[in-house]
Amino acid sequence: MTDSNTTRPPRLPRREVHGVLLLDKPLGLSSNDALVRAKRLLRALKAGHTGTLDPLASGLLPLCFGEATKFSQDLLEADKTYEAVVRLGARSTTGDAEGDLIDERAVTCDREHIEQVLTRFRGEIEQVPPMYSALKKDGRPLYEYARAGQTVERAARRVTILAISMLDCALPQAPTFTMRVTCSKGTYIRTLAEDIGEALGCGAHLTALRRTAVGDLALDGAVTLEQIEQQDDALRPGMLAPVDALLRKCPPVQLDEAAAARFLQGQRIARRDLPAEAELAEETLARVYAGDPARLLGVGRMREGALRPERLVRM
Repeated sequence: MTDSNTTRPPRLPRREVHGVLLLDKPLGLSSNDALVRAKRLLRALKAGHTGTLDPLASGLLPLCFGEATKFSQDLLEADKTYEAVVRLGARSTTGDAEGDLIDERAVTCDREHIEQVLTRFRGEIEQVPPMYSALKKDGRPLYEYARAGQTVERAARRVTILAISMLDCALPQAPTFTMRVTCSKGTYIRTLAEDIGEALGCGAHLTALRRTAVGDLALDGAVTLEQIEQQDDALRPGMLAPVDALLRKCPPVQLDEAAAARFLQGQRIARRDLPAEAELAEETLARVYAGDPARLLGVGRMREGALRPERLVRM
């Protein structure tokens, strides 16, 4: 009898991988499943995602590897941009195409009316989170109550719609339109579509959702899992953006080697020891480098006349 283990190729070991993978997540795959697959393909020791994207949504899912995971929380707080297809004339039990259609009504609006209504949703608005969500009530996610046929009271939450515009309108041939939305964290695009439908008097639900940006990171240049799989194993880490791609909003500071050594030991760097061009106001968060070529040391905050280390990286 042949030992089956002798026919299997040896499993390659995990490796240190640092950076941000701009993944174009496909439909039907959860964020966690996408992370597991990407981590396996990259043979990475450490990885984490930066907020979930529903299985029925596609688009940009930044995945952090190695030292980049120290900054993943920043992306959780970042604004997001989506392109969404809205079906007018019917609500659904889930707010999207996954649910059963309910409350069907005639569609009497036109493109101009929709554009007028969209303007009402710019700025700060209040949303009641959907029952089909992962928010918890008494320790249980809301979707568990919803699947059991229960509806529980949810408090409205304040979110910000930074921009909303129409990209396309199929009326009168079909009761759909496409919008682009840039919003604060915690915004439910499903709920936004439903609220727009109610404002139009006909009800609505989402039929497609694609995320195109997270903070300063954009879908342009993102890769698919299939593209990673097709790439030679040795070249796959090169598909990641560098760790400091997460820190573009922070001004750079270049330290000399002596100051860099102190910074990496957790010591503050007095303003007089910073380069003359580093004009940092109080409370400014800066990305800190040393050497030539420059290597990222971490981030520091200017406080009480000194640059104080907040998060260090070891690469």
